[in-house]
Amino acid sequence: MRLALGAACLLVPAWVALSRWSTTVAGHPAYPVLLAVLVVVGAVLLVRARRSRSAGRWATVRRVVGAVVLVAILGYAGWLRPFAAEAVAVEATASSSTVEVVDGATTWELRPRGGSGEVGVAFFPGALVDPRAYLALLRPLAERGYLVVVIKPPFGVALLTTADAALDAHPEIARWAVGGHSLGGVAAATQAASGDQRVRGVFFWASYPNRDLSGAPLAAASVTGDRDTVINGARADEARAQLPPGTAFVVVPGAVHAYFGDYGPQPGDGEPAASRADAQRQIVAATEGFLAGL
Repeated sequence: MRLALGAACLLVPAWVALSRWSTTVAGHPAYPVLLAVLVVVGAVLLVRARRSRSAGRWATVRRVVGAVVLVAILGYAGWLRPFAAEAVAVEATASSSTVEVVDGATTWELRPRGGSGEVGVAFFPGALVDPRAYLALLRPLAERGYLVVVIKPPFGVALLTTADAALDAHPEIARWAVGGHSLGGVAAATQAASGDQRVRGVFFWASYPNRDLSGAPLAAASVTGDRDTVINGARADEARAQLPPGTAFVVVPGAVHAYFGDYGPQPGDGEPAASRADAQRQIVAATEGFLAGL
């Protein structure tokens, strides 16, 4: 058993590293740390594989429980392998004459070269999506003078973090809009509901809130695609009542769930009826219009 588990502890990180190395290191450090721990555990198990084991019922129970826990962690580590950002998104990590791109431990920042205005944007990625996948879409906002901070969620799950540290790091920004794609939109709703007076608006890309924001003093916008079959349409319709009065609803014709980032096709998504470039222009334009009103 030790031999098999030890080999698995080496093979899973190796598989992730070979297939998603640049994606893994571009995100939150929690996932690479988990993979490194698995490698160490695997090496220890392989070294101890030939040693004799203690006898007795409780020793056997401990080994079985330990094996079950380790198998569960291995399965979780493999499931966490992120969707990789496409080339256009990776290219957006380079700074330009108008936007400085800063890669931090827990965020990617798009800083306007001419200085930021009074409104900043904190953005939560979709589940297991490389945070870089949103940089090309969000870059036009930075070019318009908005500081944009893309959160790197631990293990690629936006609900495991907040934007508090990002907001605290920029006291020069008076007002913030928080937003997100898919599960990231749920995290944005949680952030918006926290009562932080700096947060003046919330926007959803192919997403909806998981809590009632109808009475919150917030501006809100919802941008969706009419060919998106990943989002729960019935739940999204019900959630409209949870949004503040005056929420702007924009439906992008022909857009699918994966058009809200640059990470390739997503399992379970619909068939697009518009080009990615055209749909993304509309997504960005709707978001720019929303921010202009804050």
